[in-house]
Amino acid sequence: MKFDKLGMVLGMFVLIASLLYSCGPGEEAVVNPDQINIDNDYYEFQTFDLSKYELAAHISLPDETANIGASKPEVKHNEQDIYWSINVGPNFQLYITDQGSYNDLIEVEKKELADISNFKIEYLVDSSDMILYKRTLIVDGVEKASPKVGVSHVSYHVFGVKKIGGYTYSFESRTEGYEKAIIELMAKSIKSVKEKPVSAS
Repeated sequence: MKFDKLGMVLGMFVLIASLLYSCGPGEEAVVNPDQINIDNDYYEFQTFDLSKYELAAHISLPDETANIGASKPEVKHNEQDIYWSINVGPNFQLYITDQGSYNDLIEVEKKELADISNFKIEYLVDSSDMILYKRTLIVDGVEKASPKVGVSHVSYHVFGVKKIGGYTYSFESRTEGYEKAIIELMAKSIKSVKEKPVSAS
């Protein structure tokens, strides 16, 4: 009887050990907290027409189900101006700028970020038409600071470009950034921008 119990214990140990090591050598079971999800699933979004604001395009914006306090989109734009801002509730503000014929905006933006000395920039998405990055404040003497002192400041940012009517437009988050979940939604909005076809007269 004692041997049966011992066999059961050994069997359970082998089962637990196999589960713990099922990931294989070099693999981690822990999900990367900076992993970005900007897939093509837009079930929490609403399609919004920008043509009434002098921008011949559609964009998908978070709706009330996105759990960010979203409300009816509000666009701020002065006639003949090159700037737009889209607000979807208090936690989502996207800025659009008509950049004319410029084509290397992503590289220009990255060079400007490289010149900032008091922040560490970590690119989580780096493509030809979008960058999404984590920005961490560099604090002098952080190694000597008490663990109870809040010296860490992290924010997330997105910058993208789209061609509309033969011109380049930049789409970006606010300067101070947002939390990761908001930036993921914003990146999906930028990714969704589609030029409206010109109707035949």
